[in-house]
Amino acid sequence: MARGPQRYLVIQYKRHLSTTSNSQTPNSTMAKTKELSKDTRNKIVDLHQAGKTESAIGKQLGVKKSTVGAIIRKWKTYKTTDNLPRSGAPRKISPRGVKMITRTMSKNPRTTRGDLVNDLQRAGTKVTKATISNTLRRQGLKSCSARRVPLLKPVHVRAHLKFAREHLDDPEEDWENVIWSDETKIELFGKDSTCRVWRRMNAELHPKNTIPTVKHGGGNIMLWGCFSAKGPGRLIRVKERMNGAMYLLSMSHFFLANLFLWILS
Repeated sequence: MARGPQRYLVIQYKRHLSTTSNSQTPNSTMAKTKELSKDTRNKIVDLHQAGKTESAIGKQLGVKKSTVGAIIRKWKTYKTTDNLPRSGAPRKISPRGVKMITRTMSKNPRTTRGDLVNDLQRAGTKVTKATISNTLRRQGLKSCSARRVPLLKPVHVRAHLKFAREHLDDPEEDWENVIWSDETKIELFGKDSTCRVWRRMNAELHPKNTIPTVKHGGGNIMLWGCFSAKGPGRLIRVKERMNGAMYLLSMSHFFLANLFLWILS
């Protein structure tokens, strides 16, 4: 008597396996339907306006009746057959939060992602640093190394800009008679760490995105150099203590030496 129920369960299990294997054959698997072209969707609307039924439209265009009905209902509701924005996972950061962190980065580009995570957490929004990065990139900001530029006072900036504007239209031949020179002090020991800022494209030289540098500190060497239309001049090390008289004497000597080299070349 015990074998009857067992045999019945075995038969039912084999039938279940057979049905499962048949349903998983490549021909029976459900494939993702291809989206109708815009022309086909517009034809469906035109035929509907011409008075044809959904069944007739489906047979004429080779489209399912349910698809025809969905397109017609969409057209009646939105007056368009274009794809509407699809809803996805909601953003972790609200539009107000996006404005807040963007405004914070604009005021201080050196703000870290960790600081923003803490600010949002205090406001009741828990996010990760990766979410902060993705949000800032969508706003056109990216993390870059801050540029090192000379520390210029506002008066120096105005003087440089005035000079550039005054000579903007000078002919190219005039610049062939100009020698540009400068001296610099190179620190042998100093901090050379990098600082990252969040900035927009082509904003690397904005004062907020740069690191002003000054020439002071431990051991150093003083170098003088120049260049002209002929090319760069010889780099010369200045060993003496520089004052006004020594500067004029040294510069005249250095200029003559480089002019002689350029003439020979």
